[in-house]
Amino acid sequence: MTEMNEENEICETCPLKGSCPDQGSEEAVTCMADEIDGIKHKIIVASGKGGVGKSTVSVNLARALQLEGYKVGILDADITGPNIPKLLGIEDQGLVQGADGIKPADAGGIKVASMALVLSRQDSPVVWRGPMKMAAIKQFIQDVTWGGLDYLIIDLPPGTSDEPLSVAQLIPDLSGAIIVTTPQEVALLDTRKAVNMVRAMKLPVIGIIENMAGLACPHCHQRIDIFQSGGGERMAEEMNVRFLGSIPIDPRICSLGDAGQTFVEGEAPAADSFRLIVERLENILR
Repeated sequence: MTEMNEENEICETCPLKGSCPDQGSEEAVTCMADEIDGIKHKIIVASGKGGVGKSTVSVNLARALQLEGYKVGILDADITGPNIPKLLGIEDQGLVQGADGIKPADAGGIKVASMALVLSRQDSPVVWRGPMKMAAIKQFIQDVTWGGLDYLIIDLPPGTSDEPLSVAQLIPDLSGAIIVTTPQEVALLDTRKAVNMVRAMKLPVIGIIENMAGLACPHCHQRIDIFQSGGGERMAEEMNVRFLGSIPIDPRICSLGDAGQTFVEGEAPAADSFRLIVERLENILR
């Protein structure tokens, strides 16, 4: 199927097509929508490369903040590879156009907007160029009825391309960026680029989270550093950014994510580590 045919298929089946902005426009605009202005903290979660668990961090960060009593939403800005609905178990929901705007999906009290909730099929590829992805992000920002949130978590795709720039241009007063990495050097190389991208966009780097930081052997309970250890903390020190903490490998994180559940509510070293990270984040934003 050609790119244009795929675009037409998505547009024709999209329930939001009646309010869709001009997808061909490349103009960078600043969105001052009241819905976004009323959100206290707007945090982007980024990574230099894929496969580091960035989306898993995003959904568990949102859930942990919700459990603390905050009103939370997630904007899935990974237009071509949206995973947030899968991780939250809301793949059967959709976005609905209402009189006041687009109503977000509900994940146990967390408001969610994602391209995955618009596609007619879960396996439909989004074969779009940059301007079309920017138009979709713009619509999620200014047309979704987010309400008075305390936190909006914005899950970016990996890398340093269109989507991070779009979010930085369209959302006023971003609180900053959390950058997710794993300990091995190939991930840290790209994480350094992500830190410099955030700085180039003149946004605060809230801190670094090191994911997949060691595995506790289920038999002898000794720590196994599968991807080395401590690389994220050393890199944070070298680049003069905060190190928020490490999350150990836990097979339950994978199984819970596949089942559309978060792990932060559980009693395990990974959950304990993540709750400490969230506590540090709250103190920083205060």
